[in-house]
Amino acid sequence: MKLTIVGCSGSFPGPDSPASCYLLEAEGFRMLIDFGNGSLGALQRHIGLYDVDAICLSHLHADHCLDMCSYHVVRAYSPDGPRPRVPVHAPSAAPRRLAAAYGMDDEPALDTTFAFTPLAPGSFTVGPFAVTAALMNHPVETYGFRVSHGGRSVAYSADTGESAELVELATGADLLLCEASFRDRPGNPEGLHLSGRQAAEHAARAGVDTLVLTHLVPWYDPADVLADASGAGFGGAMELARSGAVYDLR
Repeated sequence: MKLTIVGCSGSFPGPDSPASCYLLEAEGFRMLIDFGNGSLGALQRHIGLYDVDAICLSHLHADHCLDMCSYHVVRAYSPDGPRPRVPVHAPSAAPRRLAAAYGMDDEPALDTTFAFTPLAPGSFTVGPFAVTAALMNHPVETYGFRVSHGGRSVAYSADTGESAELVELATGADLLLCEASFRDRPGNPEGLHLSGRQAAEHAARAGVDTLVLTHLVPWYDPADVLADASGAGFGGAMELARSGAVYDLR
C-alpha cells in the first residue's frame, strides 16, 4: 500500500499545498480520501486525470470536498465522452451539498459522474482496501477512516476535536494522519480541531508507529505545531505532512 499526500493545508490552500487530499494505492487501484480545494491540480503530478477508482469524503466542508465539482467537469466533458461513474463514500448530504456548490442546473448532474453511497460507522470494502469509518468530534457529520491492505494500516483523523473514537480507530496503525490545526494555547474551542500536542497524545494512546501531522493551517508556522507535538510523550516517528510526500507501507 502506498500513501501520497496530495494536499495537507487546513481550512484553505496554502502557498505550498492544496487543501486536504490523500491518495492510497494498492494492486493498481487508486482511492482518494478527501478532495479539497486546489487538490485536483496537484493530483495530476501523481496519477492521470481519469485514474481515480474511488473516493471517500470525510465531511462536507469545502477544504475537504470542493474539487469534486472540478472533477465532475473532468469526467463529464472528457474529449472522448463521459467517463464511467466513480464510487463515492460520503456523508449522506453529499449529493445535495455538492450540487449546490456546482450550481449548474442546465448541465449534467453530479450523479452522472459519481455513484454516491452514504457513510455510516462501520467497515466496508473499496477495491482491495478494507475501510473502517468512525464518527469524529466535529460540528458537522465527519468520519475518520482506517484503511488496511496487506497487513498494513493507515488511519486518518479527518477534522476532529479530542476523540476517544479516534484513538480506537487508530489503535496499532502503522501510520496516523492526524490533524493539528491549532497552536497549543488556552482558549481553543472544543469539539473542533486538535493542537499538535493533542494529536501526539492521541497517537501515543493509540500506539501507532508513525504520526504525520496534517491539516496545517497557513497562518501558523508548521515548525511551531511540530514543537507543540514534540513534548507530548509520543515515542514513535513524527513529522509534518508535506504535499508530494510518499509513504510505502510494506
